[in-house]
Amino acid sequence: MPHTPVLLRTTVELLNVRPGGRFVDATLGTGGHAEAILQLCSPGGSLLGIDADPKALDVARLRLSPHGQAVTLVNDNFRYLEAICRAHDFYPADGILLDLGMSSLQLDDKDRGFSFRYDAPLDMRFGPDQSTTAAKILNSFAEKDIAALLRDYGEERHSRLIARRIVAIRPIETTMQLVNAIEHLPGMTPGRIHPATRTFQALRIAVNREMENLEEVLSQTVRVLAKGGRLAVISYHSLEDRLVKHFMQAESKTCLCPPEVPVCTCGHTPTLRLVNRKAIAPPEEEVRGNPRSRSAKLRVAERT
Repeated sequence: MPHTPVLLRTTVELLNVRPGGRFVDATLGTGGHAEAILQLCSPGGSLLGIDADPKALDVARLRLSPHGQAVTLVNDNFRYLEAICRAHDFYPADGILLDLGMSSLQLDDKDRGFSFRYDAPLDMRFGPDQSTTAAKILNSFAEKDIAALLRDYGEERHSRLIARRIVAIRPIETTMQLVNAIEHLPGMTPGRIHPATRTFQALRIAVNREMENLEEVLSQTVRVLAKGGRLAVISYHSLEDRLVKHFMQAESKTCLCPPEVPVCTCGHTPTLRLVNRKAIAPPEEEVRGNPRSRSAKLRVAERT
């Protein structure tokens, strides 16, 4: 199934893509958003694409090849955004895109363990150079740590029950072993979402340190963006959206002092202006055509 870029038209419009601009797609994937950005920023524009997944980068390289030297691709984690932009003379940038969702390329890869539609090793790494896999977490973490991970990253209300089951039957090495362990627990009957969905989400986030990396990259965007440059972030679950929302709101304020402090002492200067105060969700027709977009939320802010 080909990857369909989420909120494509809205995202490039709010990024204010224009001819001659320099734009960073820090979550390049297979290049869907990047292709649209390159079409709108030519002539004279350029794009720096970053992705931790070398397989996705190979697909994007072929897709974007017609744009020649206007494209620079880097196989790395976006947590190093500022260093990557400096190294490739993309500093400052006129726009930065973070599409935090997984690509269909990753979900549909039967060997990487991202989806419980296939029986596969519990890997879940975005990049092959990462040392921690989902199986390593399940088979080495203490029960209380597994429960905390499922609670914090998966918002799983049965976290302790699932963790207890995992520890009782491990080693667990494949997706189907994990799914079977969860499905046969009391009260875990299939509903609107599969009983294993939140567990798989939590493991993927932990394996790839997604929340830590997101926090790292957000703080760097205000240094990389030129004045008037825009940051667009598409998130897919409440943990990501909450972090993005709080970051943008904090950076748009003139004071970050606690409410009980009578006089401002922080001296904070706003670095961002909110372009949309509420998150933008895909329209119904997009969700019908691309069900994976249903949980997407777009937030955009402009460098002051």
